[in-house]
Parts: sequence; structure tokens; C-alpha cells
Amino acid sequence: MKLVIIFGPQAVGKMTVGQELEKISDLKLFHNHMTIDLVSPFFSYDTPEGKRLVGLFREEMFQAAAKSELPGLIFTYVWAFDLEQDGAYIRHLTDMFTAQGAEVCYVELEAEVFERLERNKSENRLQYKPTKRDLAWSEQDLLDSMNDYRLNSEPGEITHERYLRINNTNISPDQTARLIQKYFSL
Repeated sequence: MKLVIIFGPQAVGKMTVGQELEKISDLKLFHNHMTIDLVSPFFSYDTPEGKRLVGLFREEMFQAAAKSELPGLIFTYVWAFDLEQDGAYIRHLTDMFTAQGAEVCYVELEAEVFERLERNKSENRLQYKPTKRDLAWSEQDLLDSMNDYRLNSEPGEITHERYLRINNTNISPDQTARLIQKYFSL
């Protein structure tokens, strides 16, 4: 079992790269909006109840996957490095999977903001992420989060032994997925 955690700021391409990686590996994609968009028709993710339900669904899925015979899982996440709870969450997932003998790989994506603003409007993103279809809100949220949080790591901050950082501003999702596949022998 392998767990590949793809993280980075909004619209950097985490889900799209995950979709491409799923096509060329045995891993299954569990992108973060699968749970957010499941709950959002009832409770906004910004509410305590929305966050609680998303957390419960994810936890149950991860517990089941970690103990399963699946070859692996790809999970996407926006990691705010200035929020201790986000780092604690990644450590929790890492510990959960390694306790079951899994190999955990970290992939950090970064891209220039002009490219992320374009990707924010992409057909693929809007198809799979209903809460992003209000483009004015989504774009403002992307810009606000850049001011409110640090969404990429500082050099040397991540010490996990299986870690890869990719600036995918000018690299296609397929090329990015192939870099990940090769680097981690997926």
C-alpha cells in the first residue's frame, strides 16, 4: 500500500495531476473535494458542522483504505503551513498508514498565481468541484488565502524522506504525474 499526498495551494493542479497519476498507476484518487462537495449541499465547509462531517467521512475512508488490500491511494490537500492543525493532520495520516505498513509519499505542487487563476476556471475543475463554480467567489478565495496562509513550504521545512516538490507552472498534468510515478516507482 502506498499513500501519495499531493498538496499545494488552490488551483495548483492537485486533483488534475491526481487524475493523471491514477491513470498510469494502480492508485485510486481521493481528492479533498469528494468529501467537501458531499457535505456542502447541507452544511458549508466553513461551518463547524461542515468541517466535522468532512473530517468524519475522511477519517472513515482513510481507516478503511489503510487496512485494505488496495495497492494505494492518492489524497489531495491544501496544507496551510502556518496552521499547526494542518501539519498535525498530515502527521496523523502518515502515522495511520505507516502503522499498517504503507509507504507514504509527499508531493508538493507550486505554480505562479497567474497560472492558478487560469486553472481555477478550467472545465475539469468546475466539473468535479461544484463549490468552485461561483468563479467570482472562488477567485477571491484563492487570492485571499494567499494573504491569509502560507500554502507552500519553506526550503528544508519538510523532512519526510519520501518527498518531491514540483513547480508545475509550465508542466502539463500528465508530465507532472509521470515525474511523480518515476520518482516514487509507482
